[in-house]
Amino acid sequence: MVGEMSDGHIPLYLISVVATMLEIHPQTLRLYERLGLICPSRRGHIRLYSDADIARLQQIQRLKNDLGVNLAGIEVILRLLDRIDELQQENERIRNQAKRRLKRISQDW
Repeated sequence: MVGEMSDGHIPLYLISVVATMLEIHPQTLRLYERLGLICPSRRGHIRLYSDADIARLQQIQRLKNDLGVNLAGIEVILRLLDRIDELQQENERIRNQAKRRLKRISQDW
């Protein structure tokens, strides 16, 4: 990631630690990365996972294990959820911009 990382996006955990934490085989984590479901940071050949990555992996587990969604379905769901987040951020940006403009206009009156 370029720029500052929020606390949840700081890469902290090695693949073996994440695999143990989530009771997932490391090969499964590599598969999820190949499929584009997660994108851990890298330092050379070492994968480092952030708390945000772990939250996403937990979401993948819930979709797969609790709801029976296959990996293709998970990919679609995650893309849609990511798009929703992007749109919410854009909406917030536009609202803040509108508030600033209204404030300027009201000050001019």
